[in-house]
Amino acid sequence: MTDDRYRVLMTCGVFEPGFRGGGPVRSLAQILDTLPGDIDAVLITSDRDLGTSEPYPGLSGRWITRGRTSVYYLNTRAPLQWLRLWQDLRTVTFDLMYVNSFFSPRFTLAPILAAHLRLVRPRRLLIAPRGEFARGALALKAAKKQLFLLLWGRLVKRAGVLWHASTSREADDIRAVYPWADVEISLNQVALPGEPMTARPGGRTARLAYIGRISPMKNLDLTLEALGALSAPVRFDIYGPVEDGPYWNRCRQMIDRLGDNVVVRYCGLLAPDEVRSTFAGYDAFVFPTRGENFGHVIAESLSASCPVICSDATSWSAVLRAGGGVVLREGTVAELSAELHRVATMTSDQRLQARETAGAAYRAWHAGNNDRNVLDLIRERTASCAASPA
Repeated sequence: MTDDRYRVLMTCGVFEPGFRGGGPVRSLAQILDTLPGDIDAVLITSDRDLGTSEPYPGLSGRWITRGRTSVYYLNTRAPLQWLRLWQDLRTVTFDLMYVNSFFSPRFTLAPILAAHLRLVRPRRLLIAPRGEFARGALALKAAKKQLFLLLWGRLVKRAGVLWHASTSREADDIRAVYPWADVEISLNQVALPGEPMTARPGGRTARLAYIGRISPMKNLDLTLEALGALSAPVRFDIYGPVEDGPYWNRCRQMIDRLGDNVVVRYCGLLAPDEVRSTFAGYDAFVFPTRGENFGHVIAESLSASCPVICSDATSWSAVLRAGGGVVLREGTVAELSAELHRVATMTSDQRLQARETAGAAYRAWHAGNNDRNVLDLIRERTASCAASPA
């Protein structure tokens, strides 16, 4: 890297070839793939996928080049790798450190403390909580998180950090925790085409899908409880990594108690390039999430002309109300069950019309999407502040 370039040190807990981390992995990849020509990036990430014990073959402790980004795959339990990483970074002055998470001990706390102790040298710090400040997310393990927010907030406030919010909703979530936060709102970029997939006609039985991490945050158990109140026939397929074993065991017990009219299958994992084509085979994506910083999987569903039945805890409510699907106002079992009954009792022609409408809503959203790279925005903003008189 030359001295006249803008240099960014980035950290995240999961990155490609991993995919179990969901939308944030794809959003970060898109940031790197669309870097302006005069920005260089260094990314530090784990040498294994989320929830797995085996490292990626041939990557642990290695640097690789991805475009203008140098990526280091770190085994966080290997002290020699930490030492080598510090030796490689300690002589470089970075214009920005960009951490993707607020609660990660190894990929947020450790880098920020290293910067505080001048073991690494960034001029500015940018934090992307990636949905961790959503009300539903903070409600999980609430006491532990509140104590951490109190103690850690003092340090990041003194450091004069900037915050990256993917939506105005997430910006409000950040300011609800830290009213002093200086937030830059930049919509996550998506590597999705402008035209949705052609809607496919379906069969007599409604086909519903869930694609995402299996954890309490995604609220899969609410869907299973709502399915238990249905009398109409329906098929519900579940895809995604099991992030919380005890939670998944409770979900399986709920599945075992469902009536014969509801067929539920766990279909395992999907590679990122399989998600859209999978959505294309379903009549609706059921996603009563407790909160999303962006909701990349919602964009993928709509891009496949698959309507979304979603909570009101995302930034997609306006798009869904414009034809992309249904927004659950109350988030209750009764409300979700009523929506599932509506889909289950539609004719095949009505479901096809709903799919076509969802595709049109996606097309309109994509046309108005601003794909400017967030690192370019932050560079421009910090340069403007530096040029302003005191």
